Amino acid sequence: MRFAVLGLLLASLAIAGCGGEQSAGEGDGGGNLSVATGGTGGVYAVYGGGLADQISKNLEGYKATAETTSASVDNLKLIANNDSDIAFTLADSAIDAVEGKESFDEKLPVQALAQIYTNYTQIGTTAGKDIKKVTDLKGKRVSTGDPGSGTEVIALRMLEAAGLDPDKDIKRSELGVDESVSAVRDGTIDAFFWSGGLPTAALTDLATTEDIRLVPNAEYASKLRAEYGEAYQKTTIPKDTYKGLPADVPIVGVPNLLVVNSDMDKKLAHDLTKLLFDQKANLAQVHPEAKKLDPNTSQDVVTPMELHPGAEQYYQEAK
Repeated sequence: MRFAVLGLLLASLAIAGCGGEQSAGEGDGGGNLSVATGGTGGVYAVYGGGLADQISKNLEGYKATAETTSASVDNLKLIANNDSDIAFTLADSAIDAVEGKESFDEKLPVQALAQIYTNYTQIGTTAGKDIKKVTDLKGKRVSTGDPGSGTEVIALRMLEAAGLDPDKDIKRSELGVDESVSAVRDGTIDAFFWSGGLPTAALTDLATTEDIRLVPNAEYASKLRAEYGEAYQKTTIPKDTYKGLPADVPIVGVPNLLVVNSDMDKKLAHDLTKLLFDQKANLAQVHPEAKKLDPNTSQDVVTPMELHPGAEQYYQEAK
């Protein structure tokens, strides 16, 4: 609990001069690092706060601060511009970034340190809304996530895969997960998209006061994969994840990556990757998704994403 509180505190602080006193790519032995996370109420914020804490405690010469952002798409742009040094992102957004398509006007110089855990496409609603499948969202008031977030990317793609026009077939809002939960509670919206790890604090909170329901969506994994790449996979949210779920929920999952600029100093990238696994137990106290860290699988990033050479060096050593 001590680590989780610290993580949330760090994640809520936007820092001045996100890249720190020196660029992380210069590699002259120290400086300030910023960790681009996501909005409060999501896993990125908690996990990223914990990561910043562990960097500051264990990486000699460096101090790190977690930065609240709109998540994946914005994070990738921050990394490419050297406005942040380390970032959390969904793999589908990362694929778009390195290919220079969709939300990105050009190919971005980003590489991965690790694949860290899977995000679950959670379409949240309550039992009284009678929304049982994605097509039931037609005509409803639906949040598709913060602008510039990975949630927004997958929400729009999934709605289109289901034959719905996001601009015509739903009454669309663009809210973060905390705001979405509040809006469902007060009846402002009927449902919301959220792409996040398990459990997500905001949904855990919703389940304490409402009869929460999650909409199955795994049927769209194949269509999304065929159109947008290998990032999309079928997975399941266990019914005991949130209070009151009547059954396991089959959904679309997307891997999460920890990424840096390809110009980052090789030794720094190596040391950051090593720190992830060395401090796994402490990070797992921040959020249980950190238990998924495994050097045998974390190096298997979705193509065309590539590992940073410093990360590759660590995985070779870890063998």
